[in-house]
Amino acid sequence: MDLRPADLRTMTPEVFRVFGIQNALLTAGDRTGCNTMTIGWCQLGRLWGLNTCTVYVRPERYTYQFMEDHDYFTVSVLPLSHKQTTMQVCGTQSGRDLDKIKTCGLTLRYGAGEAPFFDEAEWVLVCKKLYAQDMTPECVKDERIFQSYTPAKGGWHRLYVGEVLEAYQK
Repeated sequence: MDLRPADLRTMTPEVFRVFGIQNALLTAGDRTGCNTMTIGWCQLGRLWGLNTCTVYVRPERYTYQFMEDHDYFTVSVLPLSHKQTTMQVCGTQSGRDLDKIKTCGLTLRYGAGEAPFFDEAEWVLVCKKLYAQDMTPECVKDERIFQSYTPAKGGWHRLYVGEVLEAYQK
C-alpha cells in the first residue's frame, strides 16, 4: 500500500497531461460490487465553493448503473505503464462480460462511502456525488462537439459532479 492520504490544499494533479496521455479509471460501487472504466474526460476545480471533480458516462456503459445507484465514485490515475494493458482492457471490455479488476490484477482499496479505488494508482480522488445532468445536442454551441457523438460511439453522456472528499497519492 504505497498510496497515502494527500492534502487537497497542496495536491496538484497534472490534469491536462493525465487526461491527454495516461487517462484514468472511474470506479463506482462498494464492497458488495463495483465496476471500473477508462475515462479520458475529467474536470477538476471549484464549484459552489467546494473542491469538485466532474466525470462523464454514457448510459450504455455498465458503470453508468453503478454511478446511478451509489453516492460515491473515484478517479484513479495509474502509471503510464498501464496504458497498453489495464487502460486498454478497462476501455474496451464490458464489466457485464468480464471481471476487469481481476483480469488486470488490480488491488481494491476503499475510501469514503466505501468507494472502491486501486492501490496501483499514482493518485486517487474519492468523490461524493453532488449533481448529475444529461448532456443534450440542443445545448451544443460548436459543431465540433458532434464528432464525439456518432451512432458508433453511443449516446450522450451524463455528467456527474462530485465533491472531492479524499485524495491519495504515491
